[in-house]
Amino acid sequence: MQTSRKIYPVTGMSCAGCAISVESMLKTVKGVTDAGVNFANSTVWVNFDGDIVTELQLRDSVRAIGYDLIIDAENPQSLAEQKKNEHQKELLLRMVLSAILSLPIVVLGMFFMNWEYTPWISMIIATPVIFWFGRSFFINAYKQTIHLKANMDTLVALSTSIAYIFSVFNTLYPEFWHSKGLHAHVYFESASVIITFILLGKWLEERAKGKTSSSIKKLMGLQPDTVWLVQGNEIVETPTSQVIKGDTILIKPGARIPIDGAVIEGNTWIDESTITGEPLPVEKNTGQKVWAGTLNQKGSIKILAEQIGSETILGRIIKTVDEAQNSKAPVQKLADKVAGIFVPSVLVIAVITFLAWIILDKDEGFIRGLLSMVTVLAIACPCALGLATPTAIIVGVGKAAEHNILIRDAESLELAHKINHIVLDKTGTLTEGFPTVKEIIWFSDELEHKQILKQIEQKSEHPLADAIVRYLDNVDATKTNLDDFKAITGLGAKASIGNTNYYVGNARFMQENSIVTSNEQNKKAYELEAEACTVVYFAENSKIVGIIAITDKIKPTTKEAINLLKSKNINVEMITGDSNSTAKVIAQEVGIFNYKAQVLPSEKANMVREIKHSGKTVAMVGDGINDTEALAIADVSIAMGKGSDIAMDVAKITIINSDLTMIPKAIEISRRTMDTIKQNLFWAFIYNIIGIPIAAGVLYPLFGFTFDPMIAGVAMAMSSVSVVSNSLRLKKVKL
Repeated sequence: MQTSRKIYPVTGMSCAGCAISVESMLKTVKGVTDAGVNFANSTVWVNFDGDIVTELQLRDSVRAIGYDLIIDAENPQSLAEQKKNEHQKELLLRMVLSAILSLPIVVLGMFFMNWEYTPWISMIIATPVIFWFGRSFFINAYKQTIHLKANMDTLVALSTSIAYIFSVFNTLYPEFWHSKGLHAHVYFESASVIITFILLGKWLEERAKGKTSSSIKKLMGLQPDTVWLVQGNEIVETPTSQVIKGDTILIKPGARIPIDGAVIEGNTWIDESTITGEPLPVEKNTGQKVWAGTLNQKGSIKILAEQIGSETILGRIIKTVDEAQNSKAPVQKLADKVAGIFVPSVLVIAVITFLAWIILDKDEGFIRGLLSMVTVLAIACPCALGLATPTAIIVGVGKAAEHNILIRDAESLELAHKINHIVLDKTGTLTEGFPTVKEIIWFSDELEHKQILKQIEQKSEHPLADAIVRYLDNVDATKTNLDDFKAITGLGAKASIGNTNYYVGNARFMQENSIVTSNEQNKKAYELEAEACTVVYFAENSKIVGIIAITDKIKPTTKEAINLLKSKNINVEMITGDSNSTAKVIAQEVGIFNYKAQVLPSEKANMVREIKHSGKTVAMVGDGINDTEALAIADVSIAMGKGSDIAMDVAKITIINSDLTMIPKAIEISRRTMDTIKQNLFWAFIYNIIGIPIAAGVLYPLFGFTFDPMIAGVAMAMSSVSVVSNSLRLKKVKL
């Protein structure tokens, strides 16, 4: 079975119940293994087997319950944005016209209540307000009902139609109540105002929801729509989506780079701050790499397209942010469970309210019960519950992205603020990750062994090997041919030429191969390690022939980051494969008191596992292939953006610019986001827990107080807007 995962925009959802309906409907489709809807940004992710179910069938299942799935657009996100804007304009128009017509109904009800024509005029005006401007509520409620589902539209349609039908009956047959000695009340103004205020609330909500995803829009805005494609002697303006690998593109001054590639002609200065965080422009010459989304500042250059679309670094960032914003945090499970039973529960409460009033009040029980039932239906709001978590997640993930922090899922965002122990790799994490050879001390024939050393290191993928190859750049190694080569993770590499074996690696690697170092060599190695150099040994059979001293500068922000982490009462520990002497010097310089040296990748992973088992919430920070096992085990895994692709694929959080001070900021964003979610959920629950009983009339017998249906409509409209607005406060948080 070939399962694929895709994200689609969904249109037509108006509440959390809608999201539950879409999600549950998709899960019933044969071939769909899982699905999840994010109501806050109107998207759904679906895991499905393309051999069993097609995208058209997925769309048809969603359309059957009154919504739509965008699958066939060249740019679905752009089309979804267009439809959202059109929907907002339509909501605004319907709300304004509804308000204009509702105003005279309210005036008639307040000041001309006893005029004999008031009910008739009110009925005529209220009819288009309810059934034309509010038609979407009735259409969606009908589609939900035929599939035995219910949502917010069901509540609105029921509350307004009950009030309207009761009022129409009283307008046509007032003598029915007059014969019983009662006044024939009409509630056209309540039904009309409920529709008007809910339309207002939905419009405000849609506007606010649009602001929550502004970060992803900013990222997408870094991609130019068109490029200048070089075709022979012609330069043709072409849509970026039509560029293929191998194309040559002309980049003019002031233009954004559309793809990842290499300069093949010209030179320029490029602002790479959007990708690397580096504030100063970087000079680019022939052969150097350029990245999509960066800004060409001065000269014109021609570049060769190597990665396009979603394959570019910018494309991967956009995809990661999008997926993170669509993921669900564990804290959302409670809200989802409540939202799933919310509307049916409200319907039951409304019926019980109506019956209770009839039983308890023999005189006005019917009218009181009817009004209370309408008010319960009008005030109940599943939207606030549905928006509480995802809106905060969207803003939090976006806020992080703006600070070069790429969070892959909501669970990591939720966990990050709980970190109380952080494990840091040394190379590429605390240091720049660009090692350079300081010197090589030879103990034998220098020229011959230089050639062999370069030949061995050219086959190795370790960053230290790259440094050695760069140092031996002028050495001709073509005359040397290795018979075999083997890299041993965390230790070094070995090779052979004929019957002679060669070893390049750390002291532990030498010991494991019974290679003894002399006192002179030990003294020299100790001196180099005291200078924070990494010592690499080069041996022939059982004899050391060279000692290589490699340095790697500590990042300027490392010490500040360590102090910030310690100020948050987080235990900071360094675990490295380097020697104890080098590790000690680095640890002391950056302010780390707890460190472990000469640790293999598997041992590093076991240490992280032990910390977890001790009850700590542990984060692992690394940048290399040798960190991936430990990253996979940690509660929160953090990779440096300038590290290996494998480390970034495993990690749930990536620091794009590799600045360690972003880690305390990521923790702070997590804390602020979780605080916002808790506030949102608290107010969403409290609003319904307090509002529904008052609407049902529990305070009326004691205090003569209850909600008017119109007030209930206003409260419902504003509850979801307040939740979204609270989430938007995260955008203004200073880190």
